[in-house]
Amino acid sequence: MHASKGDRLVLHGRVVGKQDRVVEIVEVLGPDGTPPYRVRAENGHESIMSPGPDTVVDHHKGMDLD
Repeated sequence: MHASKGDRLVLHGRVVGKQDRVVEIVEVLGPDGTPPYRVRAENGHESIMSPGPDTVVDHHKGMDLD
């Protein structure tokens, strides 16, 4: 997985009825765009994550979470 600051990660729900989550990458901590990533959720919460196989990168820039 390769991503850049400003890209979105779409975490697909693994349980029936659970919605997908979308977070914005605010910092890439791994070499050459690889995980882990510091991410910000829509509610403003930040965390560090290494995405699993149920996650895809949306290279769309400029997700406004403010």
